[in-house]
Amino acid sequence: MSWILWVKALHIAFMVAWFAGIFYLPRLFVYHAMNNHTAVDEQFKVMERKLLYFVTPFALLTLIFGLLLIYAYGSAWFAASGWMHTKLLLVTLLYAYHGYCFKLLADFKHNRNRRSHRFYRVFNEVPVLILFAVVILAVVKPY
Repeated sequence: MSWILWVKALHIAFMVAWFAGIFYLPRLFVYHAMNNHTAVDEQFKVMERKLLYFVTPFALLTLIFGLLLIYAYGSAWFAASGWMHTKLLLVTLLYAYHGYCFKLLADFKHNRNRRSHRFYRVFNEVPVLILFAVVILAVVKPY
């Protein structure tokens, strides 16, 4: 049973690393959208690209170790865990959010951004809300 604890620990560690980037990237988008200087614009493009490509492996490792946990606990546990189905729906939204960040990155890269810094401020809060819900589901297991 101790190997499951290692898998769970790695799942959580990679999730924390992923979220560090997912919290910071939209904040960079906020500042980038407010910027009017070409040299600074280029610096933001580099920072955003490096950050998104740096945290993407953490997102993938979070997924791999999460799937290993589901496998380890078994199909009967998974079928009986309604909270897990809700959690997976929210996690799917997070992966869609992560994917959408690539689109936003491309928009900035090609100077096609049409969104305001206010949009990115709201966009920045989405993963926070999902994280709260996921943690509550995983810890409280309400159903």
